[in-house]
This record gives sequence, structure tokens and C-alpha cells, in this order.
Amino acid sequence: MPAYRFPLQEALSKLPGSGEPRFTEIFRHGSLVVEMYVPQDRDYQTPHTRDEVYVVMEGEGCFVNGDDRHPFAPGDVLFVPAGVAHRFEDFGEELTVWVFFYGPEGGEAAHVP
Repeated sequence: MPAYRFPLQEALSKLPGSGEPRFTEIFRHGSLVVEMYVPQDRDYQTPHTRDEVYVVMEGEGCFVNGDDRHPFAPGDVLFVPAGVAHRFEDFGEELTVWVFFYGPEGGEAAHVP
């Protein structure tokens, strides 16, 4: 039986070492992919091909999502449609987020009749 519980500390223990991209895949089921992301210094993300949700576990800063820029804090949920430029800014070394990719390539909005 596959795991259905993903403790934060266990996910953090799977991250690559310092100096490498600090994300790791934790779970995959159908179109859903769950990752842990802990950026260091700067967030070098590029737009993704699928819709994405972040859940902020630790850290504060600003989140750029397309033309919008807004503060974030622990407990916030952030949605990014497929293809939209986005990044975390002005964050400290404690920033820790769950990342959920889901749906078809191009995002769900691209597939609505």
C-alpha cells in the first residue's frame, strides 16, 4: 500500500544538500505531483506547464504571480496557472513550501470547453 501521509520533517530530509536546487518530489498519483521546495537566496523558477498550488509552511516575503505582487506568510495558499511567470522574493532562509502540480499540460483553463 502506498504512503498517504507525508510528514514535513520527513519531506525535508529528502531535500538535496546546500548549493543544489532545493526541491524534491514526495508523491505522485495520476496527474498530481507533490514536491517540497526550499529556495536558497533567490528563486530561479520559470513558468511551469501545469497548474500549481503552493502551501507556505514557514517563512514570509513577497510572491510575484504574473503582474501581481503580494505578501505571503505561513499558512497561505498560493495558486499559479500554467504558463504564468512567478517567483518568491524577499524571503529568508526559512522559506519552506509544499508544491502541488496537477491537471493537464497547459493547465485546466486551457481545456475548458
